[in-house]
Amino acid sequence: MAKTKRAYVCSDCGADFPRWQGQCSACAAWNTITEFTIPKTKSALGGANGGAASSYAGSSTKVQTLSDVESKDLPRFSSGISELDRVLGGGIVPGSVLLLCGDPGAGKSTLLLQSIGAVAESRQALYVSGEESIHQISQRAKRLATPNIDKIQVVAETSVEQILNHVVEQKVSFVIIDSIQTMTVAHNESAAGSPSQVKESAAALTRFAKTEGVTFMIVGHINKDSNVAGPMQLIHIVDGLFALSSTSDEKFRVLRTSKNRFGADSESCFFAMTETGMKQVKNPSAIFLSRSNKNHAGSVCTTLWEGTRPLLVEIQALCNQSMTEVPRRLSVGYDSNRLAMSIAVLARHGGVMLSDMDIFVNCVGGIRIEETSADLSVLLAIFSSFKNAPIPQDVLVFGEIGLNGDIRPSANGVERIREAAKQGFTRAIIPKANASRPLPGIEIMAVEDLQEALAAFERVAV
Repeated sequence: MAKTKRAYVCSDCGADFPRWQGQCSACAAWNTITEFTIPKTKSALGGANGGAASSYAGSSTKVQTLSDVESKDLPRFSSGISELDRVLGGGIVPGSVLLLCGDPGAGKSTLLLQSIGAVAESRQALYVSGEESIHQISQRAKRLATPNIDKIQVVAETSVEQILNHVVEQKVSFVIIDSIQTMTVAHNESAAGSPSQVKESAAALTRFAKTEGVTFMIVGHINKDSNVAGPMQLIHIVDGLFALSSTSDEKFRVLRTSKNRFGADSESCFFAMTETGMKQVKNPSAIFLSRSNKNHAGSVCTTLWEGTRPLLVEIQALCNQSMTEVPRRLSVGYDSNRLAMSIAVLARHGGVMLSDMDIFVNCVGGIRIEETSADLSVLLAIFSSFKNAPIPQDVLVFGEIGLNGDIRPSANGVERIREAAKQGFTRAIIPKANASRPLPGIEIMAVEDLQEALAAFERVAV
């Protein structure tokens, strides 16, 4: 009988401890440390208690010099969804392990079911369900009119060893695991979904993927803090982490890259959820620019750089006389520290005192701004609301604000302006360094500092 040992693991962050304690010292969460009994055995892939998995563990490893290693580019294959391919970095890399997480009902299973239908045209594909029955999956596939439904193999299984046996027997090269929180390995006595089971299951699937060249797309749950449920090791094990979320109106889904070893880690794409599945949105700027025909004070359009393409969004600001001793500074989708900085720069270099005003900033559509190019648009939106002077809807604003009042350039400025021109913008207030050459169809107002930006605002405000 195998000897066992006790482990104390935080269910929120996956940190290990030698004994139980009330608060996790790694993530500061209370009452999240759980005791597990783990046998002292080898991993599921190769070795003692590995079961059938040991038959395909592969040959023993050997040490080589880096120059002797043969480097080869593996040809990617399409997921069948062009927007998903772009987020993945140009397609799916054989032998990769990709984790898709999101809120319940976001459409993770729907998106992957649509993808596997296209992949099954040219590859042996297997859909593994640990949560739903195969009858439920069949009904959804027929409702979504999934292509190649007669070629998609499906199994309801939670044992990693049995799943890998099916993969070998059926010669499968593309596998969807739905979900990793339901998977178990035989040598671990913990319950499914525990940090140790999630980690061991993901490690077993990843080792098999790297040795056999099989691609795994794994569905993962998230916790109440919108982080990936399970230990942090899960994120380190997989090759890519992608998060699917809803916009504020629940009509659209946003797929964002958090980690990608085979492409950019800042890509995003948009889908519309319909009765027949996820529909690609080729022009996401139209989602966030659906404004009324009337000009409103405090509303300014800017352009963000999402991965490899520009995205036009609307920034809204509201200044109101404060009724409290400490005025409020609230922002949604924009960093609160940068908001405080913009207000200070506006006071010091623009002579606009807002110390007795409540200031609210919102990025329309639920987009979260991660770059500095929106600084100038936020500042002019605040100034527009303060002056009660609307900026026309055909004016684009972008640029970074320095503490000395300088307007600094933003990357990919030409591409940002071209996208704005396509969407009907005719004027743009931008950093002087981004105005290297004129572009047809749009008037450029180049500014070097805050004073010039406020002067440009006075020229265009209505």
